[in-house]
Amino acid sequence: MKGLLQIITNVFKYTWHTLNFIRAFILNFALLVVFIFAGKFIFHFSDRAAITITPITKGALKIDLKGIVVDKISGNSYISKIEDQILSKINKKYNIHQNLLFDLVRSIRQAKYDHNITGIVLDLHDFLGADQASLQYIGKVLSEFRNSGKPIYAIGNNYNQSQYYLASFANKIYLSPLGSVDLRGLATNTLYYKALLKKLKINSHIFRVGTYKSAVEPFLLDGMSDKVRKIDSQWLNKLWDIYLSKISSNRNIDVKQVFPGAAKFIEKLKYFDGDTAKYALDNKLIDFIASSVGIEKELEKIFGFNNKTNEYYNTSIYDYKTKTNIKKPNIAVIMINGPIVNSQISLNNVVGSNIIEHIKRVRLNPEIKSVVLYINSPGGSVLASEAIRQELSALHKSKPIVVSMGSVAASGGYWIATPADYIIANPTTLTGSIGIFGLINTFEKSLDSIGIHSDGVSTSSLATIFTTRQLPKEVQEIMQINVTKGYNKFVTLVAKARKKNFKQIDELAQGRVWIGSDAKQNGLVDALGDFDDAIKKAQELGKITNPQLIWYQDNSTLINLMLSHASINNILFDLLNNNFSASSIINAIVKQSNILDYLDDPQNQYAFCLNCNTVIQ
Repeated sequence: MKGLLQIITNVFKYTWHTLNFIRAFILNFALLVVFIFAGKFIFHFSDRAAITITPITKGALKIDLKGIVVDKISGNSYISKIEDQILSKINKKYNIHQNLLFDLVRSIRQAKYDHNITGIVLDLHDFLGADQASLQYIGKVLSEFRNSGKPIYAIGNNYNQSQYYLASFANKIYLSPLGSVDLRGLATNTLYYKALLKKLKINSHIFRVGTYKSAVEPFLLDGMSDKVRKIDSQWLNKLWDIYLSKISSNRNIDVKQVFPGAAKFIEKLKYFDGDTAKYALDNKLIDFIASSVGIEKELEKIFGFNNKTNEYYNTSIYDYKTKTNIKKPNIAVIMINGPIVNSQISLNNVVGSNIIEHIKRVRLNPEIKSVVLYINSPGGSVLASEAIRQELSALHKSKPIVVSMGSVAASGGYWIATPADYIIANPTTLTGSIGIFGLINTFEKSLDSIGIHSDGVSTSSLATIFTTRQLPKEVQEIMQINVTKGYNKFVTLVAKARKKNFKQIDELAQGRVWIGSDAKQNGLVDALGDFDDAIKKAQELGKITNPQLIWYQDNSTLINLMLSHASINNILFDLLNNNFSASSIINAIVKQSNILDYLDDPQNQYAFCLNCNTVIQ
């Protein structure tokens, strides 16, 4: 009787919990739907209001950028718009505003012909930065604006390297009396875990092909190898040289004036008693030292004083609307932005299956005559990258493909570029990294040390792939065979695409990273340029007289958003309840090291990635 009562009690207990779960799910789902429709209303209302905001009289376009500039077009992603509008307002403190590169470029180019816009004010106080390729593209259109005869003025309390790069395109640069032009150089920083893994008794089984595939070094060493240090120093110094050269040209001063080196800088700074503003003025990095009030008065003289706003006449970049007059699209722009993965639950990754759907849609659209594949990706899953490549190969049979490389197009990012007719890289693009690695961590020694032991039976040693047991030698051998096979396929694909033999590409491969200018010299890309050049080439190959673009990118869906937030909540729950394990520790280490989807492919447990912990402010 007692047992029966216990069963009945348990049934009611689990039924109650189930009903509670269903109730909570329905309520949360309903709330999310309300948020979505509220977001839609906000967008509709704000867009209508913003369209009416145009300069009443002639004035400046104030590029008062907040946050960072990114090159992933979110105009096609309705969910990301809602998330940015609603969730960012809930927690502004931890939200970094993102500005879309191509929208910014479009606005500046329209302003060049807008008779209401008589100049640009680069208000860079709240601008955090962008990658070097994006900065160069923005700089190019700023030059176009300035060459049209309209002036540009840059204002800021301090200029970091990204801010100053844009400021250097201005006719006049203003700096606060206590401000500085903070030029420091570029650096990489990677954490190494060999000693930690030894203490935790974690076995890292590394499988790789490529002398310079540095992504696995943190698991093998406690510091950078000499070979990788040499290669990384080469491309990093070239990036810095390109940066300094452009600043030097824009300001019409010697490179040594832009950045004389740490010792000379300190020496001269002492001469000015630590006054960084006077140092910047003496070295011709800026044109005027002025307070915010003084700068405002200067801008009022140039653009006029608006009695309604009590400032100079201007229109914020966020209120300045561009005209979209797209008729029948004939060039498809397919965005590959972020690490390439298979998982459907993705926050900042390229989900392979979603991109494949876009490629199929483009292939079956008879109106599309040419394709630009924009790649800004460090790589990721072999399986997902190969699936994308195969679909692009099918597309290539009916339409020409031009690749435009952004800041990074390496490893898997280069793999998917191989079907293209023409590859255009930015001079500062990090590309190549033709190599493959695999990683499996096992914790048998960690568990043994705390009295937990794993055992069992199997029909074959190949079946005993458990993180709690030693990895069988046969499995290790198969893994290395698979990785070697993957590398050979990679090199073969590149050799065929670049019309070279295996040996020629192998010498350029081995996981080595090249910047765009070196990649062009070595034949890994066809030309140096930017997105505009890619559109021109696509227009040429597709025999298009009037290019009309349609954009495709990896979009989030409602269920993706719900599941991704659910997964975050699960992680937070584990942290709050101290549900830590050796597995969670190593997963954190893996993520910190930019090892992407190392167990993403159940059959081919290897992945490739550029070790891209590069700080380019």
